[in-house]
Formats: sequence, C-alpha cells, structure tokens
Amino acid sequence: MSGKSMSYQVLARKWRPQKFTEVVGQEHVLRALINALDNDRLHHAYLLTGTRGVGKTTLGRILAKSLNCEQGVSSNPCGSCDSCVEITEGRFVDLLEVDAASRTKVEDTRELLNNVMYAPTRGRYKVYLIDEVHMLSNHSFNALLKTLEEPPAHVKFILATTDPQKLPVTILSRCLKFNLKCIPLDQISGYLQEVLKQEQVEFEEKALREIARSATGSMRDALSLLDQAISFGDGCIVYADVCSMLGTLDRENITPLMSALVDKKGVEVLEQIDQLAQFGVDFAAALDAFISLLHQIALLQVVPESASEQDDMLKSLAASMSPEDTQLYYQISMAGKRDLAFAPDQRAGFEMIMLRNLAFLPVSATSTVQNKPGAQIDERNIRKRARATAPPLPKESESKPETSAEAKIVEKLEQNSDILQESLAGAGPKSSWSEAIKTLKLSGLVKQLALNCVYLSREGVHLKLILSKEHSQLASKQLVSQFQDVLREHYKAPLVLNIKIGEVQEDTPAVTQEKEHKAKIMEAYEILEADPNVQGLKQMFNTKIDPDLIQLNDSK
Repeated sequence: MSGKSMSYQVLARKWRPQKFTEVVGQEHVLRALINALDNDRLHHAYLLTGTRGVGKTTLGRILAKSLNCEQGVSSNPCGSCDSCVEITEGRFVDLLEVDAASRTKVEDTRELLNNVMYAPTRGRYKVYLIDEVHMLSNHSFNALLKTLEEPPAHVKFILATTDPQKLPVTILSRCLKFNLKCIPLDQISGYLQEVLKQEQVEFEEKALREIARSATGSMRDALSLLDQAISFGDGCIVYADVCSMLGTLDRENITPLMSALVDKKGVEVLEQIDQLAQFGVDFAAALDAFISLLHQIALLQVVPESASEQDDMLKSLAASMSPEDTQLYYQISMAGKRDLAFAPDQRAGFEMIMLRNLAFLPVSATSTVQNKPGAQIDERNIRKRARATAPPLPKESESKPETSAEAKIVEKLEQNSDILQESLAGAGPKSSWSEAIKTLKLSGLVKQLALNCVYLSREGVHLKLILSKEHSQLASKQLVSQFQDVLREHYKAPLVLNIKIGEVQEDTPAVTQEKEHKAKIMEAYEILEADPNVQGLKQMFNTKIDPDLIQLNDSK
C-alpha cells in the first residue's frame, strides 16, 4: 500500500513538457528560442520573466537539454540519450539549478562562480539555471555582473524571475529578455482535456473551464487543482463538485437572484439571498458569480457571436434586460465588490449591492415621475438625462402631451436657451461663431473639428454646421458626440448637433484665427522695425528681422 502511494507522481510533474513543441501558450518565446538553436545564434545569458506556473523553469530545462543532447544542438532534443534522461530526472551534473531565494548572500554567489572556468564534466555546455534571481542581494548582483557579461564559451546562464522590476538595469542589459505571458483560459482548458483523456478520467468541459478560470493563467496551478478535483470527485470531474471544491457558485444558484432583480421583485431578491446564506456560501464568491453572469449576458446582448455560452436561461435573461440595465448592474456590482470588505459582514454588504441595483434602475424617457408628498426630484440627474437625450422642440401646431417632471425641466431648458441665440446671432453668424468657439473648453481633435466647421443655422435645439471635405475625417461619431456635449454644457441647453460635409463658402474659425495671428505678427514686425534700438542692432550686425521667427506671447 505504501509502495503504491510512493509511485504516484502529481500531474504538474508528470505532464511537465519535455520538448518545445509540448509547451502551451508561449509561442512568441518558443519561436525565438527555436530559431536561435536551429541557426546556431546562441546568446550566453537568457532572462525568463512571468508569473508563477507559466513555464519559466520548464523552458530553462528544455533549453539545457537542447544544448547538451548527444545528438547535437537543436530545438528538438532526442529525449532518450543519457544527457536528456539525466536532465529530465534532475541529476545532470552540468545543469546547476540554483534557488536564489535561499542563496542570497554574496558568498554563495562567489562560490557558485568559482567553478565557471572549469569545463563541463558530461555535457557540451555548463548551464546555470538561477530561479527567482531577483532575490539576490546587491553585492551578489555585483559579483555576477562581469561573469554574466563575458562568461567562458562553455557556460550559459538562464535566469528566471517573477519580479523583473527588482533586477538592476546592469543585469537586464546583459541578458536576452523573454516575457512569458499568462496562459489563456481556453488553452488551459484544452490542455486539461488532453491530460484527462490520457489519464482516462471522465470529465465535464464546463468543470475544466472553472478550474482554468481559477488558475488565473498558471498551468501549474491548473494541474494542481485538477489533481485535487480528481481526488474530490473520486476519479471523476463534475462541475458541481468542482464548484463546491473551489468555493464558487454554480450559475444555476445565482440565476434565480438575477431573475428576481430583473423583475424588480425586492422581496424575492431578499429571499434568494437568504437561501444562499442557508447554503453557507461565501458572498464574495456569490458576487463574483453574479458579475460573471452579467458579463455573459452583456456579451450575448451586444456581440451575440462572441458569447461562449448560449443556453435558454441565458437567452431569456438577455432578452428581459436592456443593454443599458446590464451595464448599470455591472458597474454597481463592480463598485460594490471594492466596498464589500468594509461592510459589517459579507451578507449585509451583498444585500446592499443588490438593493442598490434595485434603487438605481434607470427611468425610461417615456415614464412618468410622480411627485408624491415628501418626494424630491434630483434636478441635476434629470438635467443630465435631458442633455443626453436632447429631444427636438415640438412645433407650435402640435398638441403637447401631459408633461412629467423630467419633461418640464427639458422644456424649461429649451425656453431658457436665449443665451445661445444671442451668442450665435449677435454680430452675424460668421463672426459670432468664431468668437463662440474661443469661449468653449475644447482640446485635441474635438477642437480641430470645431475650428474647421462653419455655422449654418439653428432651429430650436438643432444646431447645423458644415465641415469642409478635406477635414471630413474629423466627423466621426465619437468626436461629434464630444463636441455636442461641450456645447450642451456651455450653453446649458439640450442641443442636437448636425454636421454636414460639403463646400465651405466662407472662412472657418481656423482660417479666421490664422489670419488674426498673421495680422498680429505683422503688427509686431512693424513695431520692431520702428524701434530705434532694433535699428541699431540691425546696422551693427548687418542683419534683418524674419517675420516667420516672431513668436507671440498668447498667455494673456
């Protein structure tokens, strides 16, 4: 019985890649290393960086095997010669694996480097694989510098670290640096499937995705969790068991809560929270599951083809919610996730997040706000909504519908927009528009859009401009929307901006400002020319004033 337990090898070690072709998710690093080995362009020092479990030490060992394979240096070591077997088993005398975290002193580094000058005992190269190299002391780095820059021809250094920012730049400049990235969820899940097929273990695909999600980009963590899941499920990987093991919630447990929230049934929301509490769930995990479900709903609503899971329940939830509601729920829940740690207890914090989702449901533009006794309307929020929606003014001949509180404020804004009319019609459209642009808080491309537009007319809240064809690329939806927001904020009116592309028959504000600038330059030039001191300098140095070099101080 003890012999059986001693013979078991954990999956993370059993399925450690032995060749470059077996490594998952680091194609950008593999390509560089394979080409270097096949074309005999080997550097003397390599630095592998990345989070835990992404393959730093594994790549170092494979590289050592490629350098010392008895069949010759190549990117595809045979794996069967004595050198390859000894490296795989961790007993190759010319591969010196050093844990820098336990050997941080300068004396340890000097002892290590004393043997650099000696030729390899068994292999072609003596390879120093230093893990967590950022843990070395400054004195140790200084001792390593010279050897790392110009080591003997038979020595190769492979440094690995999870925190490259702590390495001195003198070390970084002497190495070829490779940044290993976190392995994508789909690649981890696919690799786990291959492992389980080889191990002849039954599994559910969504269970493996849950394990891959919990591994957060680390293949070693995923294989360790897979080992745990096999033991937990008695040789079978089931989604419910994996959720129980990881402390996460099955989506079926959180869906009733989402349905109650969508239906705006506050009592039922609290009942669902009470049921979760009876199951003894971690409410931080419940909130993560809730946010994850919102993410899936948003994908299905906005980009249906990109959603990974599209079952009937998910489709029903996506159809019963507007995309705006989904985004609002998500934003409130994400903000609540940050505050959950400060709540008196997790359940109270979770309940407050759900109540906040109920309390801040957006009111549709057609809904009526009843002004009950004691109720107060937040005029600022309604004003923002009025500016965002910017409904057109009704014609005099049309009958006006019964107005709500929100509609009354919109109407008030429209009636009090005389300041806009005065700004745009004071001295004629051409001059007033150029002057109006100067008062707006504009910058970047939005400013360029405004400067190259010419004022056409204003009808109610509809402001019409024309943009020259040579600047048509500025009329993107994003820039026009930002320009419109600036105008609404400045004039305190729900303006609707309409920009037409066409031939501009008069000077744009940009041209007007350029002419004004040139006029000021010429005025300054004439003042300088008339100055007796400047005249004396011109005669003394036999020079003249170049108007193009005159710079105005526009700060005042």
